[in-house]
Amino acid sequence: MRYFPLFADLDRANVLVVGGGEAAAQKIRLLRKTAARITVMATGLNAELEGLKREGALLHIPRLPRPADLNGQALVYAATGDRELEAGVFRAARARGIPINVVDAPELSTFITPAIVDRDPVLVAIGTEGSAPVLAREIKTRLESWLPANFGRLAERARALRQRVAARIADARGRRRLWERLLQGPFRRAVLSGADAEALSIFDRELAAQAGPTAAGRVVLIGCGPGDPDLLTLKALQRLQEADVLVVDRLVNPKILEYARRDAERIFVGKTPGGPAMAQAEINRLLVAHAAAGKVVARLKGGDPLIFGRAAEELAALAAAHLSVEVVPGVTAAHACAARIGLPLTLRQRLRSFTVLTGSSAEGLPDLDWRALAAADAAFATYMGVANAPLLRQALLAAGANANQPVVIVENGTLPEERAVATTLRDLSDCIDQLAIAGPATIFVGLDWAGAGLPRPDAVEVYRRRPPSHSYAGEAIAISAEAIL
Repeated sequence: MRYFPLFADLDRANVLVVGGGEAAAQKIRLLRKTAARITVMATGLNAELEGLKREGALLHIPRLPRPADLNGQALVYAATGDRELEAGVFRAARARGIPINVVDAPELSTFITPAIVDRDPVLVAIGTEGSAPVLAREIKTRLESWLPANFGRLAERARALRQRVAARIADARGRRRLWERLLQGPFRRAVLSGADAEALSIFDRELAAQAGPTAAGRVVLIGCGPGDPDLLTLKALQRLQEADVLVVDRLVNPKILEYARRDAERIFVGKTPGGPAMAQAEINRLLVAHAAAGKVVARLKGGDPLIFGRAAEELAALAAAHLSVEVVPGVTAAHACAARIGLPLTLRQRLRSFTVLTGSSAEGLPDLDWRALAAADAAFATYMGVANAPLLRQALLAAGANANQPVVIVENGTLPEERAVATTLRDLSDCIDQLAIAGPATIFVGLDWAGAGLPRPDAVEVYRRRPPSHSYAGEAIAISAEAIL
């Protein structure tokens, strides 16, 4: 981030605009939305600016600026097209510590003017650091269509009622809770529909309720998906913004935390395979303690919280403490990884069920119905199975699985470093070893593209062992590996 976003107070501030043409007029149109005192220095003005001069909306000094003219100015705009003149204005402004913007010259500017969505007093500023104004306009257009034209009424009503809230509720967290309910519920709808009496009645009820005895907080179990922040649900984004405390698993992409409030407390409880780990009982205690203190706690989990996320234990602990809890589902890794490579999980007539299983337990490989999983029509995805892949392969083959059963491995699914490999059950262990697949990875068994009449995507590698030159007890002893497309 080169340009730090902020809003400048221009109420009765002096602003100098150098130039009298269309580029200068564009800046002055924006400035006139404020209460700034605008001075224009130019040898001539276009018709629009002449009209504003006659109305008294600006002061015109009909000459080129001198360095001393910048004294006392809060901001300076230069829009003449004369780079030599503008460079001199830039140097004079820099010497005096005055922010300056030279139109279409980032190298001569200490600030830039963003694209603005105006719902006064709500303003949305959009910047691309001068690199792609067209993108800023695209975002502005989308926001203009999304925000109601009278959206600023909400902020006006909040400003009018803020003192009443501050006088009744001393706790900052309690005030924020009240405003969240007001600005996202019936009060909001009443204000935007123009029902002011109804809005005030709702406000009085909510204020009385919030000013009463301090209520317990709540916990939200949020599924953060397999990694790509774009896969977060809208509800997950909303709950992240409400949270006072974030309790974060290891597989949650750090970029997702940028959607949370900056003042939210962050507690990292990730369990590193083979490394230090916070006990689940301690995680449960943290959730209960923070919620009992009146906080909103967001428990962030990779994938979906109800699929191998130990959500049941956390739900039980919160229920025992009589605390409110909400589960926000997320996109689980099997669905996301399959979607990334166009791998169908079910097929009409031929493949009518799909199983998700864990490849890891405290005792090693879980005790599963291997005969059912080894059936010719079985299809499943294994989570956390990289370390136990040799045991998985051995158990399936011993249960009668075809050694040529298709296997697809997706490592770091949905992330920039994603890698997908197609292999067979016979070659599963060697594929993981030779290609140094470390995880997190999802292992699909019994699924391929051919069964659906689809080509394998070019981005998917194919791993096959070379034919063995010798064998012993039915297994190859001279093995080499190659990845072929």
